[in-house]
Amino acid sequence: MVIMKKTLTTIVFSLASLAMLTGCAGRVKYPNYYILNLPAPPDPPAAATAHASLAIREFRAPAYLRQTAIVYRMSPEQIGFYAYNRWAIDPRDLVTNAIIERLRASGAFAHVQAYDGSRDIDYVLSGRLEKLEELDYQGGVKVQVAMSAEITSIATGKPVWSNEVSETGDVDKHDVPAVVSEMNRTMERAIAKLVTPVSAQIAASNLK
Repeated sequence: MVIMKKTLTTIVFSLASLAMLTGCAGRVKYPNYYILNLPAPPDPPAAATAHASLAIREFRAPAYLRQTAIVYRMSPEQIGFYAYNRWAIDPRDLVTNAIIERLRASGAFAHVQAYDGSRDIDYVLSGRLEKLEELDYQGGVKVQVAMSAEITSIATGKPVWSNEVSETGDVDKHDVPAVVSEMNRTMERAIAKLVTPVSAQIAASNLK
């Protein structure tokens, strides 16, 4: 009887432990992954007068933006990270590819490519993603995107063009999908404002 009672006690304890583990497993939370879905630029025009070639370096970013977690800012001095809401693609890669596509579509250059270290090009664009974050301290919820870029001549080593932009957008619903959607729209505006002046300045200076 003693052995039987011990056996029953062991079984009951094991079942209780299993139930607790099952309950904990049921509460495991997995990350949600997001990506900015920027619209494709129009097909590039026939570049009859464009002769210069351009390479785009991978955009740089502050260390906190190089993590996968989506960033929110509680004050100008304090930032936080969503533990379970992350970027599926490094934002630097997304911005770099979007700038390449946008400048190809501009018709300002005969050839636009990702920078691979080759010097068989005329100009190099270097850029920096300064901000891509949710703002929670200015009344309501907003997002901010800021970036800068500079084009340098390979022949002279001197900058021939530079620009910087900062765009904010209002979020109508305080949840992460709504924040990401507004980041998408704000990023699109920021990229357009960053690179649109390139065409006019390149044409005006007759660089090549």
